Amino acid sequence: MSDADLVVRGGFVVTPDGVGCADVVVREGIVVEVTPSASARAVTEIDATGLHVFPGLIDSHVHFDEPGRTEWEGISSGTAACAAGGVTTFIDMPLNSTPPLTDVAAFDAKHAAAARSALVDFGFWAGLVPGALSSLPTLAQRGAVGFKAFSCDSGIDDFARADDLTLLEGMGRCAELGLPVLLHAENAEIVQGLGARARAKGRRGVRDFAASRPAIAEVEAIARALLFAEETGCALHIVHISTAAGVRLVSDARRRGVDASCETCPHYLLFTEEDMDRLGILVKSAPPPRTAADRDALWEGIADGSVAMVVSDHSPGPPEMKVGEDYFAMWGGVSGCQSTLGLLLAHGHAKRGLALETIAAVTAGNIAERFGLPGKGAVAAGNHADLVLVDLTSEGIVGADELLYRHPTSCFVGSARKGRIARTLVRGRTVFADGRVVGSAAGRLVVPRRAGPAPGGSTGAE
Repeated sequence: MSDADLVVRGGFVVTPDGVGCADVVVREGIVVEVTPSASARAVTEIDATGLHVFPGLIDSHVHFDEPGRTEWEGISSGTAACAAGGVTTFIDMPLNSTPPLTDVAAFDAKHAAAARSALVDFGFWAGLVPGALSSLPTLAQRGAVGFKAFSCDSGIDDFARADDLTLLEGMGRCAELGLPVLLHAENAEIVQGLGARARAKGRRGVRDFAASRPAIAEVEAIARALLFAEETGCALHIVHISTAAGVRLVSDARRRGVDASCETCPHYLLFTEEDMDRLGILVKSAPPPRTAADRDALWEGIADGSVAMVVSDHSPGPPEMKVGEDYFAMWGGVSGCQSTLGLLLAHGHAKRGLALETIAAVTAGNIAERFGLPGKGAVAAGNHADLVLVDLTSEGIVGADELLYRHPTSCFVGSARKGRIARTLVRGRTVFADGRVVGSAAGRLVVPRRAGPAPGGSTGAE
């Protein structure tokens, strides 16, 4: 009789304490033991000799756009790309689905779509928008991981920006619910005013767009939101941070007791404003890539813990929305959920000496801790057997032919990557192996417990 369903033998297991050769024993989708030499007999054994075993990535910032805009990206194609990139859990943003997830009916529709099509586990952010604050408690009961707000226009007509009163009152209610607020932090008046001025003068190119969203727009919005978080006691998370000054604001606030954290994305770690001329619409994002000094400061923040997470902000759109001469009018968004781990291994680990356990923390452990995702984030007894087996001897570039997105284009095509994903497992079930998707849609909803404190510092009085 077997002692376990699965044993992954002889891999270099990446844990928060370091990297060591070990066997991972799995029973009913749960890791029951991580040991140098497992004696357990198993129904299935995987030889991981020479491979590194990472915790499955958690991409807590994707836009899979289903229901309503499945032609942009659907859960089936999006989670195929996740599996190929070692992502075993995603948390979907409330937009650009139609309708956006701002009420219980929309939550249920999105849950049904994911239950039908998701190869990997999933969670949902709900929207914090004007006129919908009364829905926050019922959305929390349904299982929302937290609430997303924009301090500037979202670009989607049915997802309004949160004015200051909505944001302040919404953060107060989220504090009572014990759930975080995620904020797209750009000052609306600055970006709208500069954008309108540029277009009125016929300046509609890529650099004109970048100039209309200057660093001060992000920094001011972060500073204001941190004051609201301090006033309300709300856990605040700044999404896709792009500036060194913004990271400093979050770190300083955390030191004085504000429950604040931030994330960045690979396009801010690899590209600068100079790259926008070369990459064009493929790298259009809000905020845009910044200076080389900002880029380097983000890498330093990952190393010292002040930038807690690296996520993709995968936000695709169909090719016909990405053509024209007016860069302002073309649909932006970066496609990237399949590439995050390989890019971090090449540009962070190989190039900058970033420890493997740090990469595991910013792509899995810190995310699970911050957002209260039970069973996720580490290769450890009691956790789900969400595992990624990686051959670190493999090097290459991101190729368009390997992308599994609905529209296989990305600003990362041609960028150096390191590590071949040999196998991805979700709760002990193989969903990707030998270069192809092999699993069926069996992802499950991840319901959070109360969010944890911001990684990297105390959130209480000292």
